[in-house]
Parts: sequence; structure tokens; C-alpha cells
Amino acid sequence: MTEDTYRKIHFAVMAIESGAKKLNISGREMEQRLQKQDLIRRRLIGHYELLPTQSLEYVADDIAETLINWENEN
Repeated sequence: MTEDTYRKIHFAVMAIESGAKKLNISGREMEQRLQKQDLIRRRLIGHYELLPTQSLEYVADDIAETLINWENEN
């Protein structure tokens, strides 16, 4: 595993856990819901260059809000 891949995975895990706390759900449920919407790849990994420059609080709010919005659209 490359260092870049490790950093992306580590960031995604932190964002998933933080977002789960915001929604008051388990990390596993959050991961499943994000996978269903393809948000881990499209949002967390896809925007990796920008998101880590924000606070973890911002990222948690962003991913939780995005998940809810995308679920409501589908």
C-alpha cells in the first residue's frame, strides 16, 4: 500500500466515524449508507485534495449533510 493510499483510507475512516457521531448512528451503518450512495469514492476519496484542509468538524458536517441529501433524492 502506498503512503498516499494509506492517507486517503485513514482520512475516509476518520470522516466516516465523525459523520456517524453527527447522525448518532454506528460507524458500520454510516459506512453502509455512504457505500450505497457511492459517497466514499465520489466525495471522500474524490475530493481528498480539498477536504483534509478543513476541520474534522466541517468534514463530518459535510458528509452527514451530503448523505442525507443524496438519500432524500433517491
